[in-house]
Amino acid sequence: MSTGRANERTRAVRLTRWGGPPVLTEVASRTPEGQEVLIEVEAAGLCRSDLHVIDARPGALPYRLPFTLGHEVAGRVLHRGPLATGPATGERVLVYGPWGCGSCARCAAGAENYCDRRPALDADRTGTGAGLGRDGGMADLLLVPSGRLLVPVGDLDPVRAAPLSDAGLTAYHAVAMVRHAVGDGSGASVVVLGVGGLGHLAVQILRATTTAQVLAVDVREEALALADACGAHFGTLLRPDTASVLRGRTGGAGAAAVLDFVGGRSSLDLAVAVLRAGGELAVVGSGGGEVAVRKPGTLPPGTRISLPF
Repeated sequence: MSTGRANERTRAVRLTRWGGPPVLTEVASRTPEGQEVLIEVEAAGLCRSDLHVIDARPGALPYRLPFTLGHEVAGRVLHRGPLATGPATGERVLVYGPWGCGSCARCAAGAENYCDRRPALDADRTGTGAGLGRDGGMADLLLVPSGRLLVPVGDLDPVRAAPLSDAGLTAYHAVAMVRHAVGDGSGASVVVLGVGGLGHLAVQILRATTTAQVLAVDVREEALALADACGAHFGTLLRPDTASVLRGRTGGAGAAAVLDFVGGRSSLDLAVAVLRAGGELAVVGSGGGEVAVRKPGTLPPGTRISLPF
């Protein structure tokens, strides 16, 4: 294991060629400068997005190789640069994954995931965050650009905490974008498509923050059992009659919102089929499906589509 010193050789899981496999190797760490903060990593999650990055074709992503993987990171502040702000040395933290410029209007509002300079960052292949073109947390040590990207977690188990920085936050973000449509106390219905690493958290967040009727869909019986354990009001396997079954559960009106954590052709087709007029569709999964937007078309009138990142 690392001894936790800056300017030493430490272990890291690096992507060295598109299509992988990643390589466990040693890299040099360095003492943080300016606003930088050095984190001693206690846990790092493996996300489906990591697999998308590893399997990407050359040129498909605006990142330069090599870099260290890992954007779900929990650890302890080891060293701070002389201008660093935020959590103190020794404090246990989560690392926010998308790293913006820190100074544009979006970043100033706390929305670094929607940084106004992201197109420029993509163009110069700088990378968009930990494990996404820049060195991430599948390593003993992680250098973070600023303390503004750190969230104190106290004594939370780092293994449980690390996925919250992406899987938990992404699910929360998706729910937040549709909450206005389902949080009015009317018992409106929300369909969660895909009850995996993100979807099961979305079910819990919906139950904790809304009065919505939560309807879960998956292709696996064990996923439906997980949805039930997380508080879903109803769960069903994906079948030819699933759209009519779900519409029946909504009294025929359709769902006020659909959170698609798959993003494939079949899940998006189902989402369009069960949305009510004026409904919200949040496409979270990266399954390669498409929705045709045209008038007239298959989308219910008044549909709003969001792509949470």
